[in-house]
Amino acid sequence: MYKQVIVLRNDLKMGKGKLVAQGSHASLISFLNTQKNNPTTAKEWLNEGQKKIVLKVNSEKELFEVFKDANIDGFPCCLIRDAGHTQIPSGTATAVGIGPDEEKKLEKITGKLKLL
Repeated sequence: MYKQVIVLRNDLKMGKGKLVAQGSHASLISFLNTQKNNPTTAKEWLNEGQKKIVLKVNSEKELFEVFKDANIDGFPCCLIRDAGHTQIPSGTATAVGIGPDEEKKLEKITGKLKLL
């Protein structure tokens, strides 16, 4: 079983639309990275229904830690920074996308995080 994990910063108090947009950026870029580097995993995830889970962190530091851990463990991932056109300053780190990859492997990195 495969899933994708989206991690959003809760401390920025982004509006619902902004949260969805940032999570969408993270989902798409992380998927494209997976598709490029592991097309078999990407295909399996698509065939299984594209399972996603959205989690939260409470600081930029926590977001960077999740991103660093995902990179160290070799997961396809991405860090999203906002363009600054609406609610938050340009360059603000808002989200991390990880995977898709095997659920059990992703739990090592994200298992302690809470649902958004």
